[in-house]
Amino acid sequence: MNVVTLEVGSRDRSNRRFLPALKGEAQGAFISFESPALLFKVFSGKRWDLLKVMAGAGPMTIREAARRAGRDVKAVHGDIHSLLKAGILERTDKGKVVFPFDAVHVDFMLNVA
Repeated sequence: MNVVTLEVGSRDRSNRRFLPALKGEAQGAFISFESPALLFKVFSGKRWDLLKVMAGAGPMTIREAARRAGRDVKAVHGDIHSLLKAGILERTDKGKVVFPFDAVHVDFMLNVA
């Protein structure tokens, strides 16, 4: 199963994976956010639903993603562009969009203020 981990962490945390990765040690797929607020800004409830229908489904048009999610094409268009900008989705050579993972793991800790 191809899994991506969404994490909230510092640049140091990401950098700790960098040197082992250069040595050829598999690190897995990670997308890092500076804060929980930023993660939740990128991932609204509707965007989570969109990822759910796109996970493991391969490349598709925005119209197809909207159909699968049961949503308006214009609204999905905006969400897809936000997810593309955040590096969550990818665009294929043929202009389709893809979420290249089968599953998402979210990893962050909320500490006492």
